[in-house]
Amino acid sequence: MDRSLVERARRGDHDAFTALALSGGDQLFRVARLILRDSERAEDAVQEALIRIWRELPRLREVERYEAWAMRIVVNACRDESRRARRRVEMRVLPDIEAPDTSAEVIARERLNRGLQRLPLEQRTVLVLHHYAGLSLADIASATGRPIGTVKSRLSYAIASMRGALEADERTERAGPRRSA
Repeated sequence: MDRSLVERARRGDHDAFTALALSGGDQLFRVARLILRDSERAEDAVQEALIRIWRELPRLREVERYEAWAMRIVVNACRDESRRARRRVEMRVLPDIEAPDTSAEVIARERLNRGLQRLPLEQRTVLVLHHYAGLSLADIASATGRPIGTVKSRLSYAIASMRGALEADERTERAGPRRSA
C-alpha cells in the first residue's frame, strides 16, 4: 500500500482514491464474496463500503492501518447486506468462488463451499479474513470490532466446523451411494 496515496486521498484527491479503490478493490470483493456467498450481494457490499471509505477517510488516524480499516468497513457492509438479504428472503443458487480446472478441484471447491455455507456469518467472516485475506488476529479484531479473544474463539470453532464438514463429506463419498430396499 502506498502511504502517500492514502494521504492524498484523505485530503480529498479523487484520483488518489480511485487508485486506492482499483488497487485494493479486487481483494475487498473476493473477501465480501466469500463472506456473503453471492457475487451480486458482494458487489453491493463493496460498493457501499467504498462510499463509506471515501466519506470516513479524512478521519483515518493511522495511515499505515488503512488496509485493516478498509477491511473492517467491508465486513460491516457485508453484515448490513446479510441483514437486508434475510429480510428479502431470496432463494438463489450460490455460484462457485472461481472456476476450477480439474474434476478433483471441482470436488474440493464444492466441499469447501458446502463447509463455508454451514458456518454462521461471524465464524465465516473470521475464517475468510484469516485464511484468505491473510490478516493477523489483531487485524481481524480491528476489522470486525470484536475483542481478540472472541476472534480466536470464532476462528477455532470455524476451523473445527469446517474440519467436521469436510470429514463428513469424505465419509459419505467413501460409503458410496445408498441402495434402497
